[in-house]
Amino acid sequence: MNKTIKVVLITIMFFGVYYALQQMFFSDIRKLLNEFISNIGVCHFITYLIIGIPLFTGVGIIHKFKNFPDVLGLNGSIGKGFLFALICSFPMLIGYAVLFDFNTELTFTRILMGALIAAFVEELFFRGILFGQIYRFTNIGFILSIVFGALVFALGHLYQSQDFTTLVGIFLTTFLGAILFAWVYVEWNYNLWVSIFLHLFMNLFWMMFSVSDNAFGGTYANIFRIITVVFIIGLTVLYKLKKGIKFEINKNTLLMKRNWLQHFV
Repeated sequence: MNKTIKVVLITIMFFGVYYALQQMFFSDIRKLLNEFISNIGVCHFITYLIIGIPLFTGVGIIHKFKNFPDVLGLNGSIGKGFLFALICSFPMLIGYAVLFDFNTELTFTRILMGALIAAFVEELFFRGILFGQIYRFTNIGFILSIVFGALVFALGHLYQSQDFTTLVGIFLTTFLGAILFAWVYVEWNYNLWVSIFLHLFMNLFWMMFSVSDNAFGGTYANIFRIITVVFIIGLTVLYKLKKGIKFEINKNTLLMKRNWLQHFV
């Protein structure tokens, strides 16, 4: 079987199994674990690890259960990811601190679940596995590799509102966010910690202040989020130009990678 077809089929099939399990059993497993651990945040994380077993199995099959940290993007520099993300998201922190009241209802458990766990799990499952396996290890280009995962990622956030206009805003925000995080992951040499910390800080600063109760937000919220996006893209471009590093995402890797034609010659 062609490697590209094999990787795509395994990745999508095992992601489908994970997604079905997540929809059907996540709450029940977390509730059961909470009877023994009595910490909903810890139970939340463990439940994701349990539900995510099909994903890890699929990655294991693709790579013969070798080099998990590398193929998942977790062997990159944690410090570089942390520093870059903090600098880029700093406009959100300053802007929200000036314009919005501090969220007095914020608890450690909410931070753990809404920022720390959400950032790690979503980046690992959606960028490191669903997008990363297809883009990194096949001849499929960036756009075709990200579109399915970005759609699923965006649809998974639509529970946050019933208003149509807000739903459209949430969908577009999270869809484009998925593309941005995937691009950053690739351009920073498949260092998943960069997108993890970006996701973490952006979620955290959003939660720290009374910005919005959904992912779309209002005008002022999005002004500073857009500034952060400009920082992310701008600093990435400047870093690569200064270091003389070629951009991974280019005209030769957008739809199908150039060497894809070699299979038909």
